[in-house]
Amino acid sequence: MRSDNGALAQKSRRICVVTTSRADYWLLRWLMEEIRDDGDLELQVVVTGMHLSPEFGLTCRAIEEDGFEVAARVEMLLSSDTGVGTAKSVGVGVLGFADTFQRLAPDIVVLLGDRFELLSAAVPALTLAIPIAHLHGGEASRGAIDEHIRHAITKLAAIHFPATEEYRRRIIQMGEDPSRVFNLGTPGLDGLRRLRIPGKEDLERELGFELGCTTALVTYHPVTLEKGSASGQVGALLEAVRRSGVRAVFTGANADEQGRLINREIREFCDSSPERYRFFPSLGAAMYLGCMKHCSFMLGNSSSGLIEAPSFRLPVVNIGDRQRGRIRAGNVIDSPCTVAGIERAIETALSKEFRQGLRELKNPYDAYGDGNASRRIKNVLKSIDVSPRVMKKEFRDYLR
Repeated sequence: MRSDNGALAQKSRRICVVTTSRADYWLLRWLMEEIRDDGDLELQVVVTGMHLSPEFGLTCRAIEEDGFEVAARVEMLLSSDTGVGTAKSVGVGVLGFADTFQRLAPDIVVLLGDRFELLSAAVPALTLAIPIAHLHGGEASRGAIDEHIRHAITKLAAIHFPATEEYRRRIIQMGEDPSRVFNLGTPGLDGLRRLRIPGKEDLERELGFELGCTTALVTYHPVTLEKGSASGQVGALLEAVRRSGVRAVFTGANADEQGRLINREIREFCDSSPERYRFFPSLGAAMYLGCMKHCSFMLGNSSSGLIEAPSFRLPVVNIGDRQRGRIRAGNVIDSPCTVAGIERAIETALSKEFRQGLRELKNPYDAYGDGNASRRIKNVLKSIDVSPRVMKKEFRDYLR
């Protein structure tokens, strides 16, 4: 943009989007496109966490391949599999984000979800008086520290974009101003209408793996409030997969405490029978959605089984407590983390009766159903008041 005298004119609003991993990038990508393509906005992309780690697929490259310019890289992830390592990573991240936000001087910082890396961004944004816009607040996942982090970021944020009306009410219950809490849809679901999802043959060629008649998409993350449980839990999962006789495409766990242990055990399991099982540290959005479309069912404890999978009417075996408390559709079969429990749930997921019952399934996270949640959110970010008074939040007390 140029002013009348030919000089470069500053865009009206700088919006900084922080992404930590493949998971939140898939949900943020379409919002990032909307911001980038708006002539009155300047998109600043900051990558951190697993995006910068070869161990977790170095997924920063995928962001650049999608056409986004990365404004800053904040290295913070220690090569550790402990709670102490996670805490130290947060500290390193605070230092990096403080310098980054001071240099970029954004008008709004956009954070999505509940990853521990986001605390490293939220605290400097607050101290620098930069309004935080938080997506996917108000949700529950009682088996993980994500629950605490999500609600903490809600209280640090000034603008809120929950995924459902129930989550909107919960944020208001936490004392937030209703006029700044917007239920405009789930931006990650925009990709179901905007992204080319590969057909089965193309997907098998890209995977280098035949899906066969009965194949599971498996994503299992650490249950971080159950210390020392990962090995036993992933052992039960793998034994149930083996006994069920299904084929499986495994994706990598995240960088939470014991995530590396889970990935190591899954990789060893897949290496023992590569004709039946295949491990991918990261699939990328198109291939992951392709697996949802063409696999027989989903297995694990990923939020994608609750948020995206219903749109494919895909049966989901949800293991343990990691997602306990989240809104779920009728495609979700909750199972204890035991071999017998998981086996029974897999049997149900593959049954003709259960699958027939999903024919009219509606996704509770897709109320609008038009693929334009990102555009609606962008329009609010473009127009909402971000003057200093926004940071002076009044607690709305609903107990009186």
